[in-house]
Amino acid sequence: MEITNCKNCKRLFNYMTGPKLCPECLKELEEKFQEVKNYLNAHPGTNIDQVSKETEVSVKQIKEWIREERLVLSSELGAEICCEQCGKPIRSGRYCDSCRNAMANNLMSAIKKPERPMPEKDTSDHRNRMRFL
Repeated sequence: MEITNCKNCKRLFNYMTGPKLCPECLKELEEKFQEVKNYLNAHPGTNIDQVSKETEVSVKQIKEWIREERLVLSSELGAEICCEQCGKPIRSGRYCDSCRNAMANNLMSAIKKPERPMPEKDTSDHRNRMRFL
């Protein structure tokens, strides 16, 4: 645990994890998120600029919530957020489905499971051996 200044209000607080915001600013940010979410539910089809003006939340913050997959744009508004890999319009997250699948396949191919060694076959003939009872 470290003591640091809040990025928003500059007050000192004990920082553990997450954004470097004090508990009060974090609570205000969560209230703003709920306000944006409720506005989008009530007005589907509005773009990010309209949501920003109506809720008084910055466009940058709204896009950050979309990248974190906390908000999902309606299909008509997908052009405002683009895949970080190929630039294709997406509704939520950082990557489009095809880039996400390609990355997952690359990771799976990089992590190869060790092959089991085949047991050696005994080539000797067991029929010609001496047996004891």
